[in-house]
Amino acid sequence: MNPATWLDRTARRLPQAPALFRGNRCLSDYAGFRDRVAALAGGLQARGVEPGDRVALFLANASEYLEALYGIWWAGAVAVPINGKLHPKEAAWIIADAGAALVFGDVASAAALKPHLAEGVGVLSIAEAEFERMCCSEPLTAPVSLGAEAVIWLFYTSGTTGQPKGVMLTAGNLASMALCYFADVEEVRQEDAILYAAPMSHGAGIYNFMHVMRGARHVVPESGGFDAAEVLRLGETLGPVSMFAAPTMVRRLVDVARASGQHGEGLRSIIYAGGPMYEADILEAVEVMGARFIQIYGQGECPMGITALPRVTVADRSHPRWRQRLASVGCAQSEVEVAIFDPEGHSLPPGEVGEIVVRGRTVMKGYWQNPKATAATLRDGWLWTGDMGAMDGDGYVTLHDRSKDMIISGGSNIYPREVEEVLLSHPDLSEVAVVGKTDPEWGEVVVAFVVVAPGKTVDVAALDALCLDRIARFKRPKHYRFVSTLPKNNYGKVLKTELRRHLLHETPLEE
Repeated sequence: MNPATWLDRTARRLPQAPALFRGNRCLSDYAGFRDRVAALAGGLQARGVEPGDRVALFLANASEYLEALYGIWWAGAVAVPINGKLHPKEAAWIIADAGAALVFGDVASAAALKPHLAEGVGVLSIAEAEFERMCCSEPLTAPVSLGAEAVIWLFYTSGTTGQPKGVMLTAGNLASMALCYFADVEEVRQEDAILYAAPMSHGAGIYNFMHVMRGARHVVPESGGFDAAEVLRLGETLGPVSMFAAPTMVRRLVDVARASGQHGEGLRSIIYAGGPMYEADILEAVEVMGARFIQIYGQGECPMGITALPRVTVADRSHPRWRQRLASVGCAQSEVEVAIFDPEGHSLPPGEVGEIVVRGRTVMKGYWQNPKATAATLRDGWLWTGDMGAMDGDGYVTLHDRSKDMIISGGSNIYPREVEEVLLSHPDLSEVAVVGKTDPEWGEVVVAFVVVAPGKTVDVAALDALCLDRIARFKRPKHYRFVSTLPKNNYGKVLKTELRRHLLHETPLEE
């Protein structure tokens, strides 16, 4: 089903329900939202955009982002959302690979992008009069009919191991993801609001569907991004508010809440994913802000839809194995099967570490114009995630690391996250990243990059003692590198490729 149909239905049922917000200001109700989208679709059609054509979005968070998205779908085209923080050259590569003939941008991105685009690719800024004229075009009376197999979202992976790949997500994939949200994450009510503090090109934006279905509010912060103090204020004034956040965002939000004596009033739910949430961090988060946290695990190839750990489990301290469950990413979501395979594709018993695989209606159709990568990732109906993990007898999945991040030292497997968890239990460390360094004797040795909390000092002997008290001696870091910050991508994920490159070439870390 075309997701624009959900918007049309909601606008018919709840035409005066508030829809689009900039901070506390309501910009449009659902009838107005739908009418601008239908007109924008008419404008796209007048420009020659046909069903199946790709239209890119390269801009910062804005209410117009949702109008452009739904206008693309209303016209039956394929949305290609690109993180607005990418370099224009990176965005231009994605636009060319997708074969997009039109790009929606904003004032800054449109100007920066134009010199890098091929001839014939149009750039339309949402701040230009032409965008407003398109939103007043002769409307398409109804969304273009699309089947479940129709590709509607072309998501490009981060490309940390090479050029990014275009993940083909269908109408059926995203409908499945939305239904799993209702079943496994939480129900959405009309009085709720979704706050877009993380990039709308990724997980935050993909959570729009459920809130459109229920006629809830869509809020873009005045800052256009994540500011912890602003999030806390918006929770108080607009609540109940839900939001998607990377673990680094949760960490900053909790720090500000604790320092200001706040507890997240008005914030209904904070759904976190996109990297490891260390035990010490989530314990403090619940202590400071209460039972507001829900974890999901997904990938672009199975968007937001592999496992879920509900708020009741995140906040539980009574179950005999609550700590192990808190360290997990939860159980399989309702529309998928999850298993742990060995390299030959055999299912492993509970507790054994292997590669996490998933199959079901949320799994992507494949990679855009890349049959080789598709065949390597989708095998016998299963998506091989590249993530290493284990599943216990109750179905809880615990992530260890990406398969490429596993360290093999002296023939023994070492999972960096296990070492990171131990080091982060030291109260004076704020961040840790563990990687392997090539060694002629051991194959690899463990190296820990550590960031000491402001105003604190930590010595190597104390970190060694902590590790020797908690994990096997062979897992203890052989070297510690004290740094002021860790390299991260635009979504807050630590770039371990950069750390390994630094160790290989002894180049300085960029701050």
